[in-house]
Amino acid sequence: MEKQPIEVADIFRLHGDRYREKYPLSPEQSKVFNLIKLCRTSALGGHMQQCDRCGHEQPAYNSCRNRHCPKCQSTAKQKWLNARSAELLPCGYFHLVFTLPHGLNPLIRANSKLLLGALFAKVGDVLQQFGKDPRWRLEGRIGILAVLHTWSQTLLDHFHLHCLVPGGALKADNQWRAARSRYLFGVKSLAKAFKYRYISELKALHAAGKLKFPAKTAQLSCPTAFGKLVAQLEKKDWIVYAKRPFAGPKQVLDYLGRYTHRVAISNHRIESMQDNKVTFTYRDRADGDQLKHMTLDAVEFIRRFLLHVLPDGFVKIRYFGFLAHRNRKKCIALIRRLIDPTAEPVQIRQETVCEMMLRLTGIDIGLCPKCGMGKMKLGKPLPKTVSVQARAPT
Repeated sequence: MEKQPIEVADIFRLHGDRYREKYPLSPEQSKVFNLIKLCRTSALGGHMQQCDRCGHEQPAYNSCRNRHCPKCQSTAKQKWLNARSAELLPCGYFHLVFTLPHGLNPLIRANSKLLLGALFAKVGDVLQQFGKDPRWRLEGRIGILAVLHTWSQTLLDHFHLHCLVPGGALKADNQWRAARSRYLFGVKSLAKAFKYRYISELKALHAAGKLKFPAKTAQLSCPTAFGKLVAQLEKKDWIVYAKRPFAGPKQVLDYLGRYTHRVAISNHRIESMQDNKVTFTYRDRADGDQLKHMTLDAVEFIRRFLLHVLPDGFVKIRYFGFLAHRNRKKCIALIRRLIDPTAEPVQIRQETVCEMMLRLTGIDIGLCPKCGMGKMKLGKPLPKTVSVQARAPT
């Protein structure tokens, strides 16, 4: 008999009560916890499906559509990628990663919306500054797509921003200046500028009394302790990593697919769940990216997963420069004409979920599982059996 795969939802259902006995849930965590447990179950309702050939019937339950749910990101990612494919420019792209020091982790946890928002803002400021600086040759406005990740491969805190930057700048006279093919900006210079801007923002927020200091960070409310933290941050080398430039639009889309809609851990990485423990795979970056296994108590696994629930309304994919929402359509059309006036405009692929899954997996999810010939058609709706908010743990 084929072994049934283990999912995050299974771990939540079986060990959620043990977790809640030990740890409180924030309102955001409570919502995510419940939605993942109920995703694609009768609780969220759905529709009956019926084969148009043999009459076979089966329920099709609704997904929770939460951005933290491992089961709900595949179709959301593909729809987003289809839209982005029409915005790709016919030039090389650069991939930069900005990482916050781990010494900031407790303070970020207590002020996640504020300090992660500052991460986006300061990285955007630094990159635009470098784009305009004659030292780096471009002397114009660059475009940036930035994606926040908060986890390491072992689900611990690791706050970093992946930035995708088209290889060139739009100058003030609306001319395009192409970047070098293999080099954008010096990473050591970027790291120093990033460190200076972020620490300056941290000091300003502290001076204005905007930072929160709950139990784990209470000592930092003292000016002396906060000053010591800042001194440690200033002595430390901050990390900015530049990956190899992308050769073309297909590589860019592959990158976007890997990073933009990723959650803390995908279901396929979970190997087993037994004796109240969960075993999953991870890549050990310190050991040549070797694939290894880690086993955690199920309660600790849940704790680590829920660490990465973002505040409600917090946007984790942001755009800057000529890719910002207010500029994007006009600037992309202009830059395309400047780079290659003969290029045909890219058309957004319009497809149903069934068509999308057939293209990606080769599997026709609309085919009847019984006769293998008919198509499953939507029938009567199935009502929800539970209110997620009403059942949220306290």
